[in-house]
Amino acid sequence: MNDYVIFTDSACDIPEETLREWGVGYQSLTYTFEGDPREYSNYELPYPEFYDRVRKGGVARTAAVSAGVFKDAFEEVLRQGQDILYIGFSSGLSTTCNSAEIAAEELLEKYPDRKIRCVDTRGASAGFGLLVYMAVEKKKTGASLEEVEQLMLDSRFHLCHWFTVEDLVYLKRGGRISAATAFVGNMLSFKPVLHMDDPGHLINMFKVRGRKASLEALADKYGELALDKANGTVFISHGDCRADAEKLAGMLKDRYGADVDRIVYVGPVIGAHSGPGTLALFFLGKER
Repeated sequence: MNDYVIFTDSACDIPEETLREWGVGYQSLTYTFEGDPREYSNYELPYPEFYDRVRKGGVARTAAVSAGVFKDAFEEVLRQGQDILYIGFSSGLSTTCNSAEIAAEELLEKYPDRKIRCVDTRGASAGFGLLVYMAVEKKKTGASLEEVEQLMLDSRFHLCHWFTVEDLVYLKRGGRISAATAFVGNMLSFKPVLHMDDPGHLINMFKVRGRKASLEALADKYGELALDKANGTVFISHGDCRADAEKLAGMLKDRYGADVDRIVYVGPVIGAHSGPGTLALFFLGKER
């Protein structure tokens, strides 16, 4: 019986209206700006406005979804007699997925006849947004909760996350690189190319010189790893640099005949740690 709800969180960077259109439930991570007591949900502030504040020196601090928030949201679904498949943000970067698991455990004591399954995608941004999309498409075929869950488990370690950033200061703040490396790298226009490993951590793989070279490196990685270069599902997310996202999409089309399915913003919760100018490419590959 196809009576279950796919649930996720806003770190998937799929627009709110799209999640509603897909029939996907979601909860939002939040952030605050230093010196501003107001807490924003990931979808609340228009993304160009968020990035404008960051470019002007605003420092955003992020917060995971709590177990209590998940519990309230999940219980609404359970009361309606439906089960839940939660597809969540990497436990290597956030406690959000763990909060969902805690909420599920508590609720199943109260609703022993219902199912709540939680999948830690070990992914971020439109990377695990791509998995949510796959889950929605699979459900449309009449697949059971267990079948969709298995698809997520089978696919998550083939989900490639390759990305680059424009300014190294944001990776420095997050402890990904040292202050000296950030200073020298920005001075020499070095651009790191990073990916996400199987445990769901961001790993600095190599660096190139200049923005154009970093985009070419992402396209090279697609050619090296993609399972289906011409017809596979491809998502791109960007930190307020749509022109670069479209340029990368053009490279993939010219080199491999690939059509990019979605270009979306890197939302504030991810963008707070990667900064304006982040560009990320997501696809299914032979390995991560």
